[in-house]
Amino acid sequence: MNVLFLCTGNSARSIFAESVLSHAGGSRFRAFSAGSHPRGDVHPMTIACLDKARHPTGGLRSKSWDEFGASEAPHMHFVITVCDQAAGEVCPMWPGQPMTAHWGFADPVAVEGSDEVRLKAFQNALVQISHRISLFLSLPMDKLDRLALQEKVREIGRFAPADAQAAPAAQA
Repeated sequence: MNVLFLCTGNSARSIFAESVLSHAGGSRFRAFSAGSHPRGDVHPMTIACLDKARHPTGGLRSKSWDEFGASEAPHMHFVITVCDQAAGEVCPMWPGQPMTAHWGFADPVAVEGSDEVRLKAFQNALVQISHRISLFLSLPMDKLDRLALQEKVREIGRFAPADAQAAPAAQA
């Protein structure tokens, strides 16, 4: 199944999601990311966090969502926005009518302060995104009809970021 993660700049959150799902999804999923107004490069702190977490970074690039609206683009099963700004924009028509959801995360690129403060924001975003992708991967996709699956994927986005940070500790 193909999953497209959308953001505005495609330099941090959507890149995190692409890399995490590519790593954790195994052969079940192909992950992609894009932006409505791509920054043009992946933020260096995004790469640093992914490297530290041992997630793949090869081939990651900031790109426009127009690439995935073209007729020759891979057919998407899911399109998930990861920032509020992209969620509010008029998206292209995706071939095949994929299931859609919004999983909003705070933008680590927008955080100001010392490098330590900024890096912590990137690390928090990666943890939150990883948690939601873990929930996504745990869905019994072969046992749910399309409407039930659509609702479950959307439900994942309703978890508050604080819940995403607290959940791993609560499970330990």
